[in-house]
Amino acid sequence: MKNLKTLERLQQLHNLITNENTGTPKELANLLQISQRSVHLLLEQLKDYNANICYSRSRKTYYYCNNFDFQVSISVNVLTNNEVTQIFGGSYFLQNSLHIAS
Repeated sequence: MKNLKTLERLQQLHNLITNENTGTPKELANLLQISQRSVHLLLEQLKDYNANICYSRSRKTYYYCNNFDFQVSISVNVLTNNEVTQIFGGSYFLQNSLHIAS
């Protein structure tokens, strides 16, 4: 779940940077409900994806100095017990002799 939260925050940060509406680092941290250090770590992660991020002191916002886009897509499928049985039916995962550590 921690990774999903990070991806969600990266997407939020990207949207704010794209709209050039981040505010100061302190305001951005408050907006995202994280520490200023976490904001800088998220910025570094975007930079790892080749985002060229600049900051305007006069406008008090981060912005992209290059053309950059970041899209997060997550797909979750919830299966009922019957669907799991159908998918894995007959596989060695459902054999009675399988020992599962508890």
